[in-house]
Amino acid sequence: MRFFKRVKFLFQFRQSIPFFKEFYLSREVTIASKLISVLLIIGYAVFPFDLIPDYLLVLGIFDDIVVISFILQLMVKMAPDQLKTKYNLKQ
Repeated sequence: MRFFKRVKFLFQFRQSIPFFKEFYLSREVTIASKLISVLLIIGYAVFPFDLIPDYLLVLGIFDDIVVISFILQLMVKMAPDQLKTKYNLKQ
């Protein structure tokens, strides 16, 4: 069930771009939360941990989708309630 929520979240990612922009610009979000999310994103970009190699096309992309959606959902959880409500991201 979580997997389908993550896939749905990724398909709606474009609609969430203003949320992520405000996440980083907001004074309500702690510096620690911003730093953790940036480090996770950079860490995954530099050291992509693949359970399934990417040369297996569809299956190889599967683990990338799971890791990226996990990071993005973690950012939503770390955001203040006011920001989640503003962008209708209450979980």
